[in-house]
Amino acid sequence: MNHVFELEGVDYQLWLSRCQQGYRLHLGNEILVPLDFSHQGDGGGLLSIAGANESVRFAIDGDTIHLHIRGRTRVLRYRDPLLAHSLVKKDAGLLVARAPMPGVVVKTSVLPGDQISAGSGLMVIESMKLESVIRAPQDGVVDRIHFSEGESFEHGAILVTIKEEGH
Repeated sequence: MNHVFELEGVDYQLWLSRCQQGYRLHLGNEILVPLDFSHQGDGGGLLSIAGANESVRFAIDGDTIHLHIRGRTRVLRYRDPLLAHSLVKKDAGLLVARAPMPGVVVKTSVLPGDQISAGSGLMVIESMKLESVIRAPQDGVVDRIHFSEGESFEHGAILVTIKEEGH
């Protein structure tokens, strides 16, 4: 699954894949480096980046990660994958919930016309043998469900369209 982190005002979409040395860090479609992390207690650990070990300290506060490495402290903000992939069309008052990865719809939990709240489960999808709940990015009314149970979709596909209340 792709993850999105904001650093100094720029969003970075990345993911990890397993390899013999631990993991490989991917940024977009590019493999950056092999890396591994060993947690060494209260807010610290050893990060191995391309075979070089770096001592790190970190503190997590909700979606914010304070990371101290190589004498510098950086603040990363985790972006919820659904919110990062949702798109607001403010002029039409529509929101779309996009697929964070390719997969198959397992179960749809709402119908067109249903009133929903931010965080409500819209559907359950299966990707890479893992089930995930697609949740509403904000309050609204379900306008359209684009895929039925059992249908497959690609990364970025629009799964559900939501009307903002009052439109």
